[in-house]
This record gives sequence, C-alpha cells and structure tokens, in this order.
Amino acid sequence: MLFAPPARSDVPAVPADEALSADAALRSFSAGVALLWSGGYPAARQLLDAVSRRLPPPPPDDYPAHRAHRAHRARLLSLLYVPLDPGHVVPLRRAPDVREACTGVYGALDVAAAVPLRELLGVLGAAGWRRRGIAVPALGARIHPYHGVFAPVRQEYVRLVAETPLPATDVAFDVGTGTGVLAAVLAHRGVARVVATDAEPRAVACAADNLARLGFSARTEVVCADLFPPGRASLVVCNPPWLPGRPRTSLDHAVYDPGSRMLRGFLDRLHRHLKPGGEAWLVLSDLAEHLGLRTRGELLGWIDAAGLDVAGRTDTAPQHPRAADADDPLHRARAAEVTSLWRLRAD
Repeated sequence: MLFAPPARSDVPAVPADEALSADAALRSFSAGVALLWSGGYPAARQLLDAVSRRLPPPPPDDYPAHRAHRAHRARLLSLLYVPLDPGHVVPLRRAPDVREACTGVYGALDVAAAVPLRELLGVLGAAGWRRRGIAVPALGARIHPYHGVFAPVRQEYVRLVAETPLPATDVAFDVGTGTGVLAAVLAHRGVARVVATDAEPRAVACAADNLARLGFSARTEVVCADLFPPGRASLVVCNPPWLPGRPRTSLDHAVYDPGSRMLRGFLDRLHRHLKPGGEAWLVLSDLAEHLGLRTRGELLGWIDAAGLDVAGRTDTAPQHPRAADADDPLHRARAAEVTSLWRLRAD
C-alpha cells in the first residue's frame, strides 16, 4: 500500500509527531484521517501499540463479529504512515534499515512515498522469517517463506502428509503448494517426481526457491496454475484454505476460500488427474464446521457428487497455542478443531 506521495492518495493525511497523544490518534483514525509521522521511529511504534490497546476486544464465540472486528481494527491501525524516501529509506530518527526488505516486496522506489507502519512491520517480520526460515521436523530442514505466502507455522498438516503410507512413489501433484513444504515432504519421502502448483506467482517463486535450497530441483517442478497441472498422478495432495469466506489480504488467500471454490474445484476435477488406482489426500481442518460455516454433510456430499470414495481418514488434534488459549475469542471452536487427511479414490 505505497502512496507516492501520500498527499495525492484518496486518504486524507495530516502530519503528526510525539506531541500527539494516543487518544487523539484514535480519534483521527476513527474519522478516517491518516497520520503521516515525522517524529522518531520508536515513538511511532509506541503510538501504534498504545492505540491498539485502546481498541475493544471482539465478543466471544461470534465468528461474524470476530471477522468484522479484525477488519475494522486493521483499517484503523493502517492509518499511521511513515515516509519512505527513494531507495526505501525511512527518513526518521532511529529508523531501521528497511531497504532490502522493502525492495523485495515493492520493487524499486524512485519517488517519495509513504507506507502504513503496520504494513512495514509486517514486511520486516516476513523478511526475518525468509532469512531465518522455519524449522520443519518432518524434513529435518527449514522452509523460507516469502512475504504474502502463508508460512508453515502450524505443522499438523505437514505431519499428516509425512506419516501417511504412500500409495505409490512415481508421480505426485501438490495442488496449492504455497511455500512448497508439502512438495518437499513428498520428495523427501522418495517420490520420484513431484509437480507443485499455485495460482500466485509469488508462491510459485517461493516454492521453487525452497525446493532448490533443499536439493530437490531435479525431481520437482513448480508451475503457476489454477489447481491442477496437465496429466495424471498416482498421488494428488491438496491442503486448501480451510474457511469459506472472502480474503482481504494476500495472506488471507491461504485461509479463506470464497464459496469453497478451491475445495469444490479440487474435488470436481480430481478424477481427471488421478492415475488408475491412484489416491488423493485432502488435508482439511474442520474449524469451519465448528464456526457454522460448513457442515460435515456438505463436505461428504461434495465428495460423493464428484464420484469419489473415502478410503480412509487420519485425524490429529491442534497443537498451536491458540487452541489452549482460553482468552481467545474463538477458543471454543479452536479447542474442538481437528485436522484430517482424507484418502480419496475415484469410483
């Protein structure tokens, strides 16, 4: 969300520095007026934290209200801007060096611009993850996510793919690969050829980079495609977005699937891409069921309508911290969540 310069954007902006209180900043944001920061960088972060603490929490066990609250909160907190000079230099006192991180996300910057501080912090955090990587025990290695590509911080689904007996080891497809972590697990397990797909070019680049880092380039291919690559495979793996709903950010596309489009498209077209006797692994959380967004009957109906049989299912409980956080507004649903690997075969 770069503005160049911010005064020409459709969001009115006024200058601000350390003289502005958090209460005054919140009033400005609530009125739809952005602040362009000219004080010290640490003070801007402190102001953002102080405004965040003043926002009320969402009501518990109310998913629509929870999503609306998160969207409203994100809009408000994105109205604190910091300037960027050409070359992605933040001209504020005690500002960090953001040049490499910003260039990797925004490309070259030849004019004065501004960026929401909240977004800049996300860019810097993603750059740290990309540099350090995320340990994946199933690989004995690290996966390096790009900005805007969902990171495998929750690894229940990775373990399921790593531990389920393989039906064959000749060709496998990984549909919606993201960082490429599941394609890497399949290659690590000895699959001779793995073709990974994603509709997002950034994810395609991220997956190709990770597979190359791990030494799997010779046995893997990453292509930009809507769901399936050409041809058939003995194993087709898909970990689609888990929640029906409209994505609002690039990362949301890994979580929200409008109208269950990807899930239903995968099931409906699967039989065209399975070799005779082949198997598909659908890795899916049932969180949508606990939130009232989809029923188990609907899922089973889609599987049946696609001419598929359920050959088996393996379940695992969530291990992420939110599942045990009683203060989380959606704790009841998260604590009951189960992630399953559905083994599907064509009739």
